[in-house]
Amino acid sequence: MSQGDNLGPEEGMYVTFLLVVSDQDQSRNFYQSVFGGKVLRERDPVIVEVASTRLILNTGGGPTDDKPTVTLEPPRDPDHVSSFLNIRVADIHAVYQQWRARGAEFLTPPTDWRHELRCYMRDPDGHLIEVGQTTPR
Repeated sequence: MSQGDNLGPEEGMYVTFLLVVSDQDQSRNFYQSVFGGKVLRERDPVIVEVASTRLILNTGGGPTDDKPTVTLEPPRDPDHVSSFLNIRVADIHAVYQQWRARGAEFLTPPTDWRHELRCYMRDPDGHLIEVGQTTPR
């Protein structure tokens, strides 16, 4: 898709998630190769569609007129988070193997929590991503 293409909804709304990244190319390649994301915009910002969700991957920056006290930056400490992506899958063990083969680095293998199986991984900037599979109760 070119820079001039309209990426907004034709009516109603949709939700996107913005991740502040240090390297747009590296992050775009990660979300495209690991998750099979569809690149809608290459840069400034990168927009990738993953499972009907749009991720905006943009570099940080200082305050602007519409957010005069806010500075955007990648995570300083990947072990202290205030939000993370949560991806639900049908077969966590298959996805875990497939995404590892594509370069994803998981913190642990899937863990059984009775009502769900889950594990966590990080993107190149350290953003935390939960991968989970709901199990029958």
